[in-house]
Amino acid sequence: MILRAALAGIVALGLLVTPLAAEAQPARRVPRIGVLGELSPADPFLAAFRQGLRELGYIEGQSIVVEYRYAHGVVERFPELAAELIRLNVEVLLVGGAVAARSAKAQTKTVPIVFVLPGDPVGSGLVASLARPGGNATGTSTLLPELSRKQLELLKSAAPRISRVTVLYNSAGRPGAGLALDATREAARALAVELQIVEVRQPNELASAIAAAKAHHADALLALSAAVLGERLAQLAELASQHRLPAIYVRREFAEAGGLLAYGPSFPDNYRRAATYVDRILKGAKPADLPVEQPTKIELVINLKTAKALGLTIPQSLLQRADQVIE
Repeated sequence: MILRAALAGIVALGLLVTPLAAEAQPARRVPRIGVLGELSPADPFLAAFRQGLRELGYIEGQSIVVEYRYAHGVVERFPELAAELIRLNVEVLLVGGAVAARSAKAQTKTVPIVFVLPGDPVGSGLVASLARPGGNATGTSTLLPELSRKQLELLKSAAPRISRVTVLYNSAGRPGAGLALDATREAARALAVELQIVEVRQPNELASAIAAAKAHHADALLALSAAVLGERLAQLAELASQHRLPAIYVRREFAEAGGLLAYGPSFPDNYRRAATYVDRILKGAKPADLPVEQPTKIELVINLKTAKALGLTIPQSLLQRADQVIE
């Protein structure tokens, strides 16, 4: 009887202690990150980033909180949007290209920044080196300055008779844009192609830029990567088609929207890989110690329907090199 009473007392004591112990456990902290979207909520890049988070076991709204702000292709909004996210006390800030990254770095020296699309992170002043970034920023690069030369060569291969090419670009404080432009000029000299340079500062300037190309008697179009153009890829493809201009852009979505050629790294893949950087930083890694990754695959997409509409016969050698041919 005495033993039974003692056991009952221990059980009762356990019932009293267990809730107190449970109450003493600290609530699990849910990390909060900020995402500066260069385009809109429908941006496929951000969908790829969310996929990357899911692959790492994060459930948005449960095990991680994501604050989004969107610039809709207007780069002048980057500083205010970055500042707004930083004021929310995010633990990591995800941004797109060099302009967004520089805007974020101007706002904070302590909040870790993961960039995704700079063409030249070192030349843009984002990192000290690719292997040892230093500071509070790291991420993935796109090698765009190096690719711009190849883009003009591919355009010339697809349409050998072209001699005047209009280049659309946006400087907006992007050192990489100047490097890409220099590489394009170098390729133009080797290919005996005359270039017309037209800057597009706002999305609504695209139609007038194409009109300037036609006034210059351009017979092809090369659009260098920029958020201001990424917001209007379908319109860019449509305008190029209307004016019968063979055109190339870095993103495969351009060819899928009706552009002739696309050549460049997979931007969605960069965003998916960026989730790994966010994960490592949340687990204690410092951006200064995380090397910048470069793309491992460059995609060539050819729209044969557009080629036929333009009266072009794409060489078989070029078709064989393509990662995707749209028929």
